[in-house]
Amino acid sequence: MNEQSDARAPLSVLVPVKNEAANLRDCLASVSFAEEIVVVDSASTDGTPSIAKAAGARVVQFVWNGNFPRKKNWALENISWQNEWVLIVDADERITPELEREIREAIRRTDVEGFYLNRRFWFLGGWIDHCGYFPSWNLRLFRHRRGRYEQIEINDSALSGDNEVHEHVLLNGRAEYLSAPMEHYAFPDIATFIEKHDRYSTWEAAASGKLYEGESEKTLRAIPFGTAVERKRWLKKLAMKAPFRPSLRFFYHYVLKQGFRDGYRGWVLCRLLAWYERMILLKEREMKNRSCKSSAGPF
Repeated sequence: MNEQSDARAPLSVLVPVKNEAANLRDCLASVSFAEEIVVVDSASTDGTPSIAKAAGARVVQFVWNGNFPRKKNWALENISWQNEWVLIVDADERITPELEREIREAIRRTDVEGFYLNRRFWFLGGWIDHCGYFPSWNLRLFRHRRGRYEQIEINDSALSGDNEVHEHVLLNGRAEYLSAPMEHYAFPDIATFIEKHDRYSTWEAAASGKLYEGESEKTLRAIPFGTAVERKRWLKKLAMKAPFRPSLRFFYHYVLKQGFRDGYRGWVLCRLLAWYERMILLKEREMKNRSCKSSAGPF
């Protein structure tokens, strides 16, 4: 290892957590090349703060008041960052040595404000290389004063919790892409996938009107010729009123996005994504019926 790679990079890392003891050690080890690591916790009870401190990270507690900002935007706005560049990493994600080298080079640039990182998903004992899940671009590396997560307002803010999950970063400036993917270990088994997507489907159903029917300066654009995430948002908007949404989603991921090339794990993932779409659809109808009954009053 040369002298440059031994030196800490002038980079700050934000890791939002709650009860992530099982994942946090490996995550923090993968970003140990950064000068500053800040773990923003939400009153974890499994020893997460102790693990973070033992790894040399600074721990900041976040207490949510039920309104904006949520955890990541709050951290970007209120923490006194030591460096101009911030990298946002979830506890179940890992920065590979190849990506570390790209990040070191990227933050030396003066002509760009941020970079999209690609995520590779580990599922059923192997990597997902298709299914519309790879490539998976997220704006995670940027000058912290130039980026904030979109704010999606829903009727019951508790549904989405205190941390941004599906929201994307809105960047004031130009962004480029880094080629080496980060590793994402979000779904160690099918039970975890189902548990998480049951929660996600409730949020998707509640937020669907804000995401796809109307846009504001605080939300990501849904356009066919924009960035990869803007095109994906546009496709979701088109699909909102399409018939047979669960079947359409399976066809999209398994056929159009070549999920069949991932073999058995691709088949399982695409079937689960169709189930996920059905859950969103049913919950949308349930929420709509509940709203209609509430508006009609007791008589």
